[in-house]
Amino acid sequence: MAVDEAILESAGSGLVPPTLRLYAWEPACLSLGMAQPYSDVNHAALAERGWHLVRRPTGGRAILHTGELTYSICGPQTEPSLSGGVLESYRVISAALLEALRLLGVEAKSNEKPDPGRNSPFGGRSDERKKIDPVCFTEPSNYEITSSGKKLIGSAQARRGSAVLQHGSLPLTGDLLRIVQVLNYSDDTARQSAARRIAERAATVEQLLGKKVSWEEAALAMRSAFEKILGLELEVGELSAVEMSRAAELVEQKYDNPEWTARI
Repeated sequence: MAVDEAILESAGSGLVPPTLRLYAWEPACLSLGMAQPYSDVNHAALAERGWHLVRRPTGGRAILHTGELTYSICGPQTEPSLSGGVLESYRVISAALLEALRLLGVEAKSNEKPDPGRNSPFGGRSDERKKIDPVCFTEPSNYEITSSGKKLIGSAQARRGSAVLQHGSLPLTGDLLRIVQVLNYSDDTARQSAARRIAERAATVEQLLGKKVSWEEAALAMRSAFEKILGLELEVGELSAVEMSRAAELVEQKYDNPEWTARI
């Protein structure tokens, strides 16, 4: 998360080109949305499994990052794919995500909802927060990706001045129901109900295709799709010295700082 924010700052200020980053998580990590209550987390269960915890710089609800491909795209709003409002940029990026899935053999569509309230990319209105399921993948937001009626790619966006970060996760394989093991519910009945909602409303690429797709295959499809749909010519790069230094600062200040993680 620190690297995503460091790229956001550098790309937004023109120090580096607009950047598409593709990555994975090791070990598994539970990420909370920027405004999600820390009390949603069952910390004993998380520690027992050796899974990490982080608070994202973007909104939305909890995601268990494992067996997935995560993408982030950062740049200034002058970049055509990031221009306009939140939903306009969501729509453009969703087109690239759909193309990536098509290349992998997954039939999918972009979920468009007219009401930007409860199902907004930022996780809902504050007066509804107590009613919202703590799991991100139970409900698609505007322009998020579904396949066979199930949510497949969850995305969220942050803006810092004229700079834009959008990142999201594509579950490739694994048991999506594991997340309920590390979240707090009123009782086992509520936990089981949450697991059923996930099973009914979310899927992995492996479930949809009936076969495993490697991270490398998914990354190649993502790169090809972003180049085609957004009219880009991507070049493989490394983090700049400025980005590496800033990421280290952000880890200390925020992302590995208990006061940031537990601030809500």
